[in-house]
Amino acid sequence: MSIANNRVVVTGIGILCPLGLNATTTWEGLIAGKSGIDYITLFDPEPFDTKFAGEVKGFEPADYISRKSVRRIDRYGQLAVAASLQAVEQAGIKINSSNYDNIGVIIGSGCGGLITLSEQLRVLAEEGPGRVSPFLAPMMAADMASAQVSILLGVKGPNFCTTSSCASSSDAIGVAGEIIRRGDAQAMIAGGSEAVISPIGVAAFNACKALSTRNSQPQLASRPFDAERDGFVLGEGAAILILENLSFAQRRGAQILAEIIGYGVSADAYHTTQPDEGGEGAARAIQMALNKTGLGTTEVDYINAHGTSTSLNDKAETAAIKSAFGDRAYRIPISSTKSMMGHLLGGAGAVEAAICVMVIQHGLIPPTINLTHPDPECDLDYVPNVARRAKVATALSNSLGFGGHNSVLVFRQYGEA
Repeated sequence: MSIANNRVVVTGIGILCPLGLNATTTWEGLIAGKSGIDYITLFDPEPFDTKFAGEVKGFEPADYISRKSVRRIDRYGQLAVAASLQAVEQAGIKINSSNYDNIGVIIGSGCGGLITLSEQLRVLAEEGPGRVSPFLAPMMAADMASAQVSILLGVKGPNFCTTSSCASSSDAIGVAGEIIRRGDAQAMIAGGSEAVISPIGVAAFNACKALSTRNSQPQLASRPFDAERDGFVLGEGAAILILENLSFAQRRGAQILAEIIGYGVSADAYHTTQPDEGGEGAARAIQMALNKTGLGTTEVDYINAHGTSTSLNDKAETAAIKSAFGDRAYRIPISSTKSMMGHLLGGAGAVEAAICVMVIQHGLIPPTINLTHPDPECDLDYVPNVARRAKVATALSNSLGFGGHNSVLVFRQYGEA
């Protein structure tokens, strides 16, 4: 099959995040400008500089997998399995011997099974090596979410994990799309998952001064592009997209939600935790993604920003958008949905990609909440505080990670061509 004929479409979405346990509830929270940030309940946060996060509330892994399996899969893997099953159900794919060789899984994660590793280090210190769980090795591995989904669903196509810090799941979707485009799979289960709300996770990001410490007002703490921002808010969750070769989707009568038409990647080669101040690397990733689409800068209708709520990221990303789009940057609606759910680290790109698809479907742009004191250096249209109705045919999602990883995805309303 000619690579040029392999258009890649989205047919299913699964989400579990601080705003809800499925895509519908998440979307309703986003459009209402609701915050999913609250005080930490997964452990006692009292000794920590930051005492709040975006937890996935009410998640029951046994609703998706057996109780025996629950004990052998880290929380990040449990969330990934649940999101994958949701997405497969929406897509309506029936997996059987006629197609399982041509369906793959790529689930990105920045930290993998950090919660299990942390707990077993405590066991090692307090009880000795003989008490360490025999399931630690597979539970802590970052690729185990994709492996568990492959085993559960019986899909035998390409299967691995992408790890590129906060760009991990954006890269998972981008790479999955390229696999389909070149004909190595007919469909891919692609996205990301992260669950690091644990003592070591919070302590680590507190130690590098990355987290907000607005403990008196958790729901106001994530405030991208606001002059009073003081760091990001840690979140957890998973999002999965079902990507398919267009002809494969059409043959089975799938409902097509959107088309993925561009993927760009680059490196800052600058610093392990700080972005290039001028956003040069991110701008190159945006331009690469757009070049693959054949669209001009005037045809982008919405940008879901990385927008972490840190001083350096928000300024650098604003500069990158200006560099890539010129004067047009001031006329593109941009929002950071991290303002409502926090930063899902390796899972963030997939959630935000899913949001771009839903924006195209619904013609509504989620707001950037808590934007009450605009930063003069962040002077673009960030859709402050209230959702906005708009026709969006093309949406772009930015993901920028520690280590200088830049990943950009472009989605477009599906139409016959």
